[in-house]
Amino acid sequence: MKVILQQDIPKIGKEGEIITVADGYARNYLFPRKLAVLAEGGVLKNLQMRQALEERRSEKIKSEADQAAAQLTGKTVTVPAKAGANDRLYGSITAQDIADAIKSSLGVAVDKRKVQLIDPIKAMGTYTIPVKLHRDVSVPVTVEVVNAAAA
Repeated sequence: MKVILQQDIPKIGKEGEIITVADGYARNYLFPRKLAVLAEGGVLKNLQMRQALEERRSEKIKSEADQAAAQLTGKTVTVPAKAGANDRLYGSITAQDIADAIKSSLGVAVDKRKVQLIDPIKAMGTYTIPVKLHRDVSVPVTVEVVNAAAA
């Protein structure tokens, strides 16, 4: 029997997939728990419309990420920080600091979770940090940490 899953089910499939299962499994387990519906008629058309809408939404998000990547490519962001002896920072530069610097200097809003900073920056210098704007779009941004007293 062909059914459309309404939720993710481990070892069976993901939400929205059309799968073939045994009749008894569908009638006795999936349908009573509202985990799946029979794949026929209007339900199939509804699924196709939902998938087309999701595809258009995904394309729009990817195009926005491409535009942001074009603005960030080859740019340098300067982050001022207080430093002590040997150019050692009093605090550290985090992903949030980098995201704020990108927003203020380049005008591109970047979520701090998109900044792929493994460890916080604790010394002055120039660093290349990847920013993942979309699962297919990642762009390296040069971050220059300078002394706030000198800037």
